[in-house]
Amino acid sequence: MIHDRLASALADRYRIERELGQGGMATVYLAEDLKHDRKVALKVLKPELAAVLGAERFVIEIKTTAALQHPHILPLFDSGTADGFLYYVMPFIDGETLRSKLDRETQLGVDEAVRITRDVADALDYAHRHGVVHRDIKPENILLADGRPMVADFGIALAVSAAAGGRMTETGLSLGTPHYMSPEQATADKEITGRSDIYSLASVLFEMLAGQPPHLGGSAQQIIMKIIAEPVEMVTKFRKSVPPNVAMAVAKGLEKLPADRFDSAAKFAEALGNPAFTFRPDAYLTHALASGPIRKGPAVALAALAVVAAGVAAWAWLRPPVPEAPVRYRLALFSAGAADHPWRDVALSPDGRAIAFTQSRDGKRMVWVKVPERGDAEPLPGTEGAQAPTFSPDGEWVAFVADGRLRKVRRSGAEAPTTIADGGGDAASTAWLDDGTVLFTGSRLGLNAVRQDGGPVRVVIPRDSLPNRIFSLAAVPGSRSALYATCASNCVQAELWAVALGSGARHKLADNAIRAWHVAGGVVVYADHRTGRILASPYDEGRLSLRGPPALVFEDVQQAGGEGISFALAADGTLLYVPLAKATATQFVWVDRDGKVAPVDSAWSLSSGDRGDGAAISPDGRRLAVVIRADQVSDIWVRELKSGGSFARLTFEGDGTRPAWSADGQSVLYPTIVERPGLAELRRRRYDGADSATVILRSQRQVASVIPLRDTTKVIVRLGPPPTRDIYLALRRGAKGDTLVPLLANDGFEEVTVALSPDERWLAYASNESGRFEVYLVPYPDVRGGRWQVSLTGGRSPRWARSGRELFFRDLADGVVAVPVGAGPTPSLGERRLLFHLDGMSLVGSSGDPMQPQFEVAPDDRRFLFERRLGGPEAANTAVLVRSWRSELRERMKTAR
Repeated sequence: MIHDRLASALADRYRIERELGQGGMATVYLAEDLKHDRKVALKVLKPELAAVLGAERFVIEIKTTAALQHPHILPLFDSGTADGFLYYVMPFIDGETLRSKLDRETQLGVDEAVRITRDVADALDYAHRHGVVHRDIKPENILLADGRPMVADFGIALAVSAAAGGRMTETGLSLGTPHYMSPEQATADKEITGRSDIYSLASVLFEMLAGQPPHLGGSAQQIIMKIIAEPVEMVTKFRKSVPPNVAMAVAKGLEKLPADRFDSAAKFAEALGNPAFTFRPDAYLTHALASGPIRKGPAVALAALAVVAAGVAAWAWLRPPVPEAPVRYRLALFSAGAADHPWRDVALSPDGRAIAFTQSRDGKRMVWVKVPERGDAEPLPGTEGAQAPTFSPDGEWVAFVADGRLRKVRRSGAEAPTTIADGGGDAASTAWLDDGTVLFTGSRLGLNAVRQDGGPVRVVIPRDSLPNRIFSLAAVPGSRSALYATCASNCVQAELWAVALGSGARHKLADNAIRAWHVAGGVVVYADHRTGRILASPYDEGRLSLRGPPALVFEDVQQAGGEGISFALAADGTLLYVPLAKATATQFVWVDRDGKVAPVDSAWSLSSGDRGDGAAISPDGRRLAVVIRADQVSDIWVRELKSGGSFARLTFEGDGTRPAWSADGQSVLYPTIVERPGLAELRRRRYDGADSATVILRSQRQVASVIPLRDTTKVIVRLGPPPTRDIYLALRRGAKGDTLVPLLANDGFEEVTVALSPDERWLAYASNESGRFEVYLVPYPDVRGGRWQVSLTGGRSPRWARSGRELFFRDLADGVVAVPVGAGPTPSLGERRLLFHLDGMSLVGSSGDPMQPQFEVAPDDRRFLFERRLGGPEAANTAVLVRSWRSELRERMKTAR
């Protein structure tokens, strides 16, 4: 485990306490400086980056930055190498980043934004005069300690760039974050000066004032092209209260040509503080006061460069910002064996990274928590009988009502629940405010409030003053008001209200609304129970009212009766919903490289009572092994792929899943389903049923998938948690017992969806060690002999072409991508090419589960196997998670106006 190795290597100097976070370049730990008895932030470069840089060169380059001493620059305490790790040490600041503040508040006060910018500009001016350019100014690198900005990672980007030389592409990383990159960085200009930092800082100030960066786009390429060739709007277009001198200073700082910007950061700061400052923007900046000739020369040149830059600069960034374009994931929310799926008891953590819900299993209703990137949901011990879960503002606790008591429990389940207050009862609702107050109600209660650690219960709204019971609650940032919806039986009558928590004053916001959510930026989103449509309007907290008519922002959401709407929102705009059900059956289809779809057999489909839950094509392409699951029984069937071919049941135990063909195509290997920790089996049977099923491996951990090898004494298996999903080599030793040897196993993150090249030389797999799932390539069996990142902006489900000359994977936008792989002692990766998007097709054997293989490749390497829904409702446990839906919400509201 990396944490243990690192802790051991640095034990004589630093005591590592816990991980603080991860970025594209480094993992950050909180550590104790043993010599100086102080807390420090210890940053460890990612192994793939360290391998390219080399320790000696990096340490030499970073020394340049160690001499920087400025009140707004976070100093460098130490740097070096330990057991192959490259690290550097900075003070631990117990505050927040500017990114966190912007995510919470969206826009800052003008005076505060200007003050922060001037302080950072002062730090930049000092560094530039000492010959150091930051190269990565962004909100994530500006720390706020008691409101005072400190610039972090100063010069680290320069050190990495200089140490790597021209080899940065080997890491799959690039220096700079797209939204804040200067045009010269975007075009990979070798001469980067301090004026590049000025551009980046002006971009940060633009976002603090406008609530968004100067350029938005659905991908890194789009953002880069806009930075290079498209005009920047004046910030006053987004916020009229910005003083003219500030708007003009931002405009000058965002000039395309470095020579047209301020020649020093000090002059930028001076202009921000000088009410008399004025500036005429060039042709790239639009403003009502601007006039004069348009300079076409630079525009043409830069537009031409944009095409080239989009190809060379589309690498994963050191620390990816929250994506501006929505990214959709399909995931299994409730367990297949759950007895009910009440969506009114679904809650998202404020940052959208975790989901809490209640469901019944074996007659016990409990709170379950699911982290989408980690796969299966886990029950929280001690929450039997729970309803109405809600997250604390930091996302670490879950409050719920059970047995007539309001209780709370750590999200990790590490401690037993504690009682906050008596009350709640049936039909409860809860909301946890950011000041530490928990609101709760029930069918016989009004709206009550209590501190998160217990104490007196305060009645905010008496029950006898409400025409109907409170059905749902929603917190509003600032804890001055809250939202609640009331409804009668099955919500035939429903109303959405706002209440002032201090005075108890109330005002109706809308009719026919059963659920509401407050999204960062001051927008209320609510569901109309009659139509299932999702509406939104800006919220005026001072007047407890909505500003203007509602805008339709979402529809086609699945409903269940008057009270059920399969939709939930997090404060940061993360969306979770179930699409409107439309299907009755499923059918296996081929999809060619151009996205054209054709049925495997137009006369063959699976009924709504059965569903495919795993499929594998035989090596010769003649047969398909399919898992059919119905009524909690799961068995393997074999289908001849020729038209009208036979379809015969192979297993009868009712627990088979995830089939895989032996290398000779004569047998099918399949793991057994294990609902609880215990003994799992891997079995094998001839495809024609001519023998009995043979157990070839037993494991205490779930065997989630298997890759048979030509050497039948070995198989590669992907094991399930706990603690994480890992990839092992199983050695079958007959009477001596089986041995599991870890290939890719780390308790800190997931290794999933493994695929072995046809010549058995290379393993492809997906891991979330960078903070999101990416596809990597390692040699086999010597998995430590090197590693290459295949996907650049997120990837899952690698699958090899039968030729071994291509690797396919699914990106995070439901697209299938092809990557040529050249032969040789090391793999040569060609241009990544998007083949097609899935457009609503199901994923074979996964139900959208990112932890499982999600498509099959035909022997001709020209087609891909998927399962398409023809009719009948989608499985009730399948939902869609949308990251960064807030940008789409803004656009839909803008269009509606």
